[in-house]
Amino acid sequence: MEERTFKILEVQKVLDKLVSYSNTEKGKEMSATLMPFNNEYEVNRALKETKEAYTYVIKKGRAPIYSDKGLKEVLSRAEKGGELNAKEILIVGRSLRTAREITVYLDSDDIDENSLRDSAVNITTIKWLEDKIEQCIIDEDEISDNASRALGAIRRNLREKGIEIKERVGSMVRNYSKYLMENIYTVRGDRYVLPVKVEYKSTVKGLVHDVSSTGSTVFIEPMELVTLNNEIKELKLKEMAEIERILNEISRDINKNVKALKMNREIISDLDFIFAKGAYGLEIEGIVPEINSNGIYNIVQGRHPLIPSDKVVPLDINSGEDFTTIVITGPNTGGKTVTLKTVGLLHVMALSGMMIPAYQGSVINVFEGIYADIGDEQSIEQSLSTFSSHMTNIISILGKAKSNSLVLFDELGSGTDPTEGSALAISILEELRSRGCSIISTTHYSELKRYGLNTAGVENASVEFDVATLRPTYRLLMGIPGKSNAFEISRKLGLSDDIIKFARENIAKDTLEFEDLIRSLSEKTMEAEKLSRENETLRNEAKDLYEKYKTKLDRIDEVREKSVEAGKEKAKKIIEEAKEEADKILKEMREMERHGITSNMRHEMEKKRKALKDKAEKMESAKKAQGGGLTKVSEGQEVKIISLNAKGVVLSFDDKKQEAVVQAGIMKITSKYSDLQGATVTKSEKKATKREVKLNLKSVSTSLDIRGLDGEEGKYRTDIYLDEAFVAGLEEVTIIHGKGTGALKTAILSMLRNHPHVKKFRDGEYSEGGNGVTVVTLK
Repeated sequence: MEERTFKILEVQKVLDKLVSYSNTEKGKEMSATLMPFNNEYEVNRALKETKEAYTYVIKKGRAPIYSDKGLKEVLSRAEKGGELNAKEILIVGRSLRTAREITVYLDSDDIDENSLRDSAVNITTIKWLEDKIEQCIIDEDEISDNASRALGAIRRNLREKGIEIKERVGSMVRNYSKYLMENIYTVRGDRYVLPVKVEYKSTVKGLVHDVSSTGSTVFIEPMELVTLNNEIKELKLKEMAEIERILNEISRDINKNVKALKMNREIISDLDFIFAKGAYGLEIEGIVPEINSNGIYNIVQGRHPLIPSDKVVPLDINSGEDFTTIVITGPNTGGKTVTLKTVGLLHVMALSGMMIPAYQGSVINVFEGIYADIGDEQSIEQSLSTFSSHMTNIISILGKAKSNSLVLFDELGSGTDPTEGSALAISILEELRSRGCSIISTTHYSELKRYGLNTAGVENASVEFDVATLRPTYRLLMGIPGKSNAFEISRKLGLSDDIIKFARENIAKDTLEFEDLIRSLSEKTMEAEKLSRENETLRNEAKDLYEKYKTKLDRIDEVREKSVEAGKEKAKKIIEEAKEEADKILKEMREMERHGITSNMRHEMEKKRKALKDKAEKMESAKKAQGGGLTKVSEGQEVKIISLNAKGVVLSFDDKKQEAVVQAGIMKITSKYSDLQGATVTKSEKKATKREVKLNLKSVSTSLDIRGLDGEEGKYRTDIYLDEAFVAGLEEVTIIHGKGTGALKTAILSMLRNHPHVKKFRDGEYSEGGNGVTVVTLK
């Protein structure tokens, strides 16, 4: 890609975002230097990897890849046999931890894709070395006592000696207090000394280590401490030697495994780069577009990734089938330039293997080159005017653009006489069209509007402008040239009607008729689009309602079947236990008879056996009649639904199907007569019904995680969940939407304000997840 185009489309800003999601040094470098591929196979391969990474991030969170800053240099030094310090060894330990955790992370049955998992096959996990480093080194300045038995023993001895010398020197401070400048002891050169007044230095026998700057204090190591200080000094030297030995040993272990560690670094860096693309795709709510090499692209609801989500206006634009050139007209600051940059940038992103912020169904073409002339900067160094600067760049583009190139022109032909400028613009477009280029050009010239209307393969488009508010809507309208709004805007701003009338009279009649035609087309198209959007909204709402209640009905049927089966199993178990008890009694009776039990006792026990048998038979009958005892029902009859253990009122019935519709709390349930019993519903039960019909939904969670969903899908999932939580009797639930851009949270809050089950809601506390969650209290 040309450096100028790269700069104009602000590709580096997107790559900087990508770098922020990378953790390894090589991953950051790959992210910062990412460039588009020029063939369909490479693009699809890169996008497949990105989609897999995106799926992992959605299902399992961010990949456990940690910073490897300095690892390359450390491994190079280890390979040469150099001894590593604690900080360098910790860097290796962190890379070993990454290798182990990323292997576990990728080895998951929850993910269907396997190319990333296959990439991790060659990662070597060295758990024993990772554990050894973790056991030996606490941080870059501290070696653990457990690093070796010898080090542990030395440090225990040091602590004991330290306690002993502190006690002894403390005693000396008290004994020599009148000779000391202060009643304290201090340390000079790792040896404990006393601050003695200079006039008493001959009184305190010992070695002088230092003199104060004023000469009034001498720091003396009493002779009683010399031996103990020497022992401590010797122990510290042993400690340093043992630490040196431990570090040397670990360095040798790393040296023996340096090839595997270097291979790990390469693989993990590649994975880090891929997962950075996946994580960034999640941030921008991206999709993987379809890729083709037929010159066709179709961007559906595309958004510029650098514009905040609450301000960006989605873009629909396509080319390559009926036309290959688009001429966009409309007012200044109306969004024409943003349209050019969005189309160019989304192509660069997709061709570089990145997800793009658009809707599913978007199609991207593999262009051999992308060229842009956008902006009105002048070349001060060359003393060129705006027109000259643009023309210099256009000449450069004409010298490079070939078949299947994407060319983006902003205000083509501007900066000079309109007649000559429009003629040049049409000529340039025709030249590039003859080469097979795909072109988008913005303009203010009416001649180019006519060119778009009259030329096969060229399509007009415009950015919408609201004359009533004097503001652009930033929406792109395909198929309609933009109308000049100079007169309307001037009138709104207060310009005299006489002046406007005189101006209109000085414009050629055919020009006015052309502008009026444009206005009429624009109004009709906007009205048609409005109706289309309204119809689409109604259709989606109807579809959502159908899916919502179908899901609820399926769940009710499932719960009912489970309840019936559970009841049957319970009845069967009780009957079997009763029979076992009866058989046990009979066995005992026979045993007693064998030992000479009287006939009266036998008769009594037979009675008991008969009673148990009768009980079992009654339970068996109850099991058979478990479907209910009703053969007829009437409208308004109070009944009990056996399988749900819920009371309700019959709303309607069908004797042929032996089915009745029962209002049970907030639900209408279709039930077989055989599943109904007569019941009396008290006033208190009627009030509590909607809380009592819990449908055995104890499995309903107290929280719902919707992170990663778009606004509509999030609202749909939340609505179903709130219904289930309400029926299950939950009083408070948590919706986990994450922080992100805030778009998902805004959509959820909008729905909660009007939801029939919601009493109130609030942001989560710090311990609950902060503003990444919303806590909802149900009615």
